[in-house]
Amino acid sequence: MRAVQVTEFGGPEVLTPVELPDPVAGPGEVLVDVDRIGVNYADTHQAENSYLAPSKLPLVPGGEVVGTSDGKRVVALLNGGGGYAEKAVAPEATTFPVPDGIDDLTALSMLVQGTTAWILLKKNAHLAKGESVVVHAAAGGVGTVAVQLAKAWGAGRVIATASSDEKRALALELGADVAIDSRAEDMTEALLDANGRRVDIVLDMVGGKTTDQSIAALAPFGRLAFYGMAGRESPKPVELRNLLGHSTTISGMWLPHVFRLPGNVFGTALTELFDLVLAGKLKAIPGGEYALSDARGAHEALRSRKTVGKLLLDPAK
Repeated sequence: MRAVQVTEFGGPEVLTPVELPDPVAGPGEVLVDVDRIGVNYADTHQAENSYLAPSKLPLVPGGEVVGTSDGKRVVALLNGGGGYAEKAVAPEATTFPVPDGIDDLTALSMLVQGTTAWILLKKNAHLAKGESVVVHAAAGGVGTVAVQLAKAWGAGRVIATASSDEKRALALELGADVAIDSRAEDMTEALLDANGRRVDIVLDMVGGKTTDQSIAALAPFGRLAFYGMAGRESPKPVELRNLLGHSTTISGMWLPHVFRLPGNVFGTALTELFDLVLAGKLKAIPGGEYALSDARGAHEALRSRKTVGKLLLDPAK
């Protein structure tokens, strides 16, 4: 089968098209004939071995696919990679049926980015009606869903940040009340100006000074949910005593931990997201489709932070 393999860790240049034997499903697994592959920011960390879960060489990157298994259309989260290929093996426990009316783009957008936004708002931030929500990287895969969900769930004011006029326009189209430049020199001041007061919730996957200055903008009992570091710069260490100044909560979220929770939290989130899409209350935003053989180009685009929405790979090309 055609696949993309990494034999040495590094940037997009290490993604190499190859021919590999077809994978074989073991006990508790299913074989998926892949129609489309989802590209996530985590894949760029996987390729350079900077992800939370260490990578091992040789590696076929990719954690999510949509396709067919035993004649049924499914979307699947993979265990440790294997997605950048024409065929992939997935655990039965993280393979989900795709309802009629849900296309490949939407299935993949909701599988990782959608559930991430759902969990951030419900489990980390505990959004209450009327609260203000800041969504950093609002034109990205998680951001575009988070803006829509926050409005659907009664946020009082949604403040989007993005780096271009086009991205900010997209955030406003999706329901943000205001969109500000993510390159603001003083993000604390920019958020206070945008909300007219301190903010209640911040969803952050940027890191560095964006995180530091967002924490400084939180209202009493405000919550910052941290779920990535796209800027590849660590925030400053947080002094616990400083949290007392505004009764601040800072939390982190890594999606695999959701599967350790009692009950089927992930399945519940995905089902609810699909239902919102079918009801016309939520939509996926296309970010571009690349040939599998040009996975390098997809990673270059994603790391440039110039993309919007969800990026896909076509395994037939």
